[in-house]
Amino acid sequence: MAIDPNTEARISDDARALFAVGADWESVVDAVDYETLTVNMGPQHPSTHGVLRLVLELDGETVTNLKPIIGYLHTGIEKNAEYRTWVQGTTFFTRMDYLAPLYNETAYCLGVEKLLDIEVPERAQAVRVILMEFNRIASHLVWLATGGMELGSTTMMTFGFRDREHILDLFESQSGLRMNHAYIRPGGLAQDVTDDFKERCESLLELLPRKIAEYEDLLKKNPIWNDRLRGVGHLDAQQCYELGVTGPLLRAAGVPWDLRKAQPYSGYERYEFDVPTESAGDSYARFLVRIEEMRQSMRIIRQALDTLPGGPVMHADKRIAWPSQQALGPDGIGNDPEYIRHIMGESMESLINHFKLVTQGFTVPAGQVYQPVESPRGELGYAITSTGTNKPYRVHVREPSFVNLQAADEMSKGHMVADVVVVVASLDPVMGGVDR
Repeated sequence: MAIDPNTEARISDDARALFAVGADWESVVDAVDYETLTVNMGPQHPSTHGVLRLVLELDGETVTNLKPIIGYLHTGIEKNAEYRTWVQGTTFFTRMDYLAPLYNETAYCLGVEKLLDIEVPERAQAVRVILMEFNRIASHLVWLATGGMELGSTTMMTFGFRDREHILDLFESQSGLRMNHAYIRPGGLAQDVTDDFKERCESLLELLPRKIAEYEDLLKKNPIWNDRLRGVGHLDAQQCYELGVTGPLLRAAGVPWDLRKAQPYSGYERYEFDVPTESAGDSYARFLVRIEEMRQSMRIIRQALDTLPGGPVMHADKRIAWPSQQALGPDGIGNDPEYIRHIMGESMESLINHFKLVTQGFTVPAGQVYQPVESPRGELGYAITSTGTNKPYRVHVREPSFVNLQAADEMSKGHMVADVVVVVASLDPVMGGVDR
């Protein structure tokens, strides 16, 4: 009995022995050892969203198993924070998710403010909300741009990065930096917004709705985009619960969970907005959710701009605020320009206080807190431990890219190798956060 040439390389010794004695075909098939093929995708692959390695187990071109290998971008940010003052920590954490740095700054500072038991001025809270929502839009634009590029839509890539530049210009005008701003500080903001801040925001609110409509016209009726995303990377609500998946992935599975609604922070309870959901739970549903989230972000920004209060942008507490930032009066309200102008030259006590805050930082009461925020990728949480010194004892980050990435295996099984690109893109991982 002859062995089929296509089968010869895939059969075990037991199967060969059965062939040799002339066994029936069914017995031989039972003994055939069909081996799968293991393939490395990355870490240099352009479609793996950073320095990510995926080990794929394939049966032909069908994925039977996927194992993410991380650690290629390890920065040690969490450990480094233990050797820096509380304010210096902001400069570290803003660099983790470099597409949404303001969320890391805000979550970290909210945790420190909980330990200090202080309330941030309303103006600072409103500015935080405005900048975070613009940051959400900018992050989703990068997702659209890179996802489009990976599926062959170079037009979407140029559109996404082009329009993101307008938002980065706004960030640069307020913080001096396009990314990794360290603008949000414990107690408030590094400085007040510029006089033309509202004008710049209004200009963006006029521009962005037209651009988002362009993206929908380009992609929603595109047969390639639809064929590549619909039914690919399915993840239902129960699977999201079991894997700890949050953000647009969870909402695309029909669960309206958003920390801005469920556990409001920074004054989000004052704004009206909807939590977009879809029921399909596939990559196309995540596309629809993110598109609508950008519109809801603009709705929040509109309300925050219309009600933007005056006043200081830093809490008037001598423990944390520089003398020039400290408000006057028994009620801790108001800023006297003459006081700010001359305080450093007239008050030795203020000069010493300023010097100590800059060189040594401030102490934070001993305790533990967990502060989550709703980042563009899901629940971003900071677990902070203080022992009463001028440095954190420990800061551990619940990073959504890290948690969501473990769903890649479940989302890829049964799909073709080419669909893995779509799956990873729909996860929208940022490896700076994964490998912190």
